[in-house]
Amino acid sequence: MKGNEALAEAAIRAGCRGYFGYPITPQSEILEYLAREGREHGMVVMQVESELAAINMVYGAAGAGARVMTSSSSPGISLMQEGLSYIACAELPCLVVNVNRGGPGLGTIQPSQGDYFQATKGGGHGDYHLIVLAPATVQEMADFVYDAFDLADKYRNPAMILADGALGQMMEKVIFREYDPKASMPDKPWATTGKPPTRERNILTSLHIQPEKMEEINRCLQVKYQLINKDEVRYELFYADVAEMLVVAYGLSSRIARRAVEMARSQGLSVGLLRPITLYPFPYQVLKDLAQDLRNVLVVELNAGQMVQDVRLGIEGAVPVHFYGRMGGIIPPPEEILSKIADLGSRISTPQAHPPLAENTKNQSANLNSIFEIAKTMRREDEF
Repeated sequence: MKGNEALAEAAIRAGCRGYFGYPITPQSEILEYLAREGREHGMVVMQVESELAAINMVYGAAGAGARVMTSSSSPGISLMQEGLSYIACAELPCLVVNVNRGGPGLGTIQPSQGDYFQATKGGGHGDYHLIVLAPATVQEMADFVYDAFDLADKYRNPAMILADGALGQMMEKVIFREYDPKASMPDKPWATTGKPPTRERNILTSLHIQPEKMEEINRCLQVKYQLINKDEVRYELFYADVAEMLVVAYGLSSRIARRAVEMARSQGLSVGLLRPITLYPFPYQVLKDLAQDLRNVLVVELNAGQMVQDVRLGIEGAVPVHFYGRMGGIIPPPEEILSKIADLGSRISTPQAHPPLAENTKNQSANLNSIFEIAKTMRREDEF
């Protein structure tokens, strides 16, 4: 199945009762599949007039206690940020799927990981977080739907699956696991289902005029995030406990990096891979523990350097952290990553606060007229 279709089928099997979305490449198959198959299973499926409408319908349906979701791609997710902030403050569980494409702006329909900051740091206003899962296979596109819904319900918090255009469009074998949504879903006594005479009425809102009340809400949210960080960190290690160099990559990049690590080890290089599965919460402690035996760290992303900042926080300056990224929808082959691994394997350099400029741009005169003149001097293989 296609990744998008596997995700949609898993949503049906996970007991999702409502989907609200708007078509955008490269994730439109989610809407198309659910419109075709979901309604036969009692799901409300609506193609609405905009992403703003979609996220606010999710807000309302989640408030009524339904297991609901939406999906979009990068610029569409940007339009949902206000609603996501409201949902997080009201402490409502839901699933948002971002099949990431290249940006900024309307960008390209090719795969990207440029939405990492937006997903993990709370893309809207206020002090909030989403729970973020990053699949690396079509199988995980399906599996993480169950996990995301369960985590959202457990913590009364929106969850996001952060995929990309390649994972959404590629086809792989998928085995759907046994899952009983009725057994997995908790009771929701807080839901606005109509006031019976046996309880007080429920009020769900993100509006709190009194500063003391707003601070209380924020403190409660922060306690919840501390619990999430304590109990829900997920990651995968590949030779990382017997390596002198560590490659860190997530999602699609981790597939490429894993192959590059295999190739490097066959050449005698002592290298391993850490793949964060949860991007929030992030495996900071895992990095800190691994750093004791490392000489170098290389972060590989399909962006200009975003997760690398979290890696540096986890490493705490113990070893040098380097970055290699491609942008614009370009996916590097394993050989490209292998070349970088081999280069770092032969030298030790000092940690840097920011990703270094390419060597052939460091001495450029400051009076260049525009970034386009700088860009013309950069080679494809440069380290950004």
